[in-house]
Amino acid sequence: MDTAVRTASRSESVDRKTLLVAVGDIGLLAGLVLVGQLSHNVNPIDQPVASLEAIAPFVIGWLAVAALAGLYTRSVAASVTQSVRLTTVTWIAAANVGLLLRQTVFGDTAVWPFPLVMTGFGLLLLVGWRIAVALITDRL
Repeated sequence: MDTAVRTASRSESVDRKTLLVAVGDIGLLAGLVLVGQLSHNVNPIDQPVASLEAIAPFVIGWLAVAALAGLYTRSVAASVTQSVRLTTVTWIAAANVGLLLRQTVFGDTAVWPFPLVMTGFGLLLLVGWRIAVALITDRL
């Protein structure tokens, strides 16, 4: 067996629309963390390093899990059902990875409701965004 086998869902290349969706995902996650910091009287402009350290674990977790899940393929972005399903599972896993990275690598701790708030609001933002993308992509 000297030949490689490709699966249809993994062989799709990343195009400009998919890249824009990824940028939107990362922007939403960064915005979520920054809004949380502002609500706790942390000014991202006065403390840019602290803001980047707060954003990084969740973006790293998201990108790692999204890559493993195959979230950035054209077929996922085009189907509302598939997009919602895969985005939900990916974010729940990525939020946990981000929370683990936040505590172990970045040395930051949080009180109990934080994991629920981060997971819940992240889920609402990402799934809502992905539904909008899928509906718009479906109409084009």
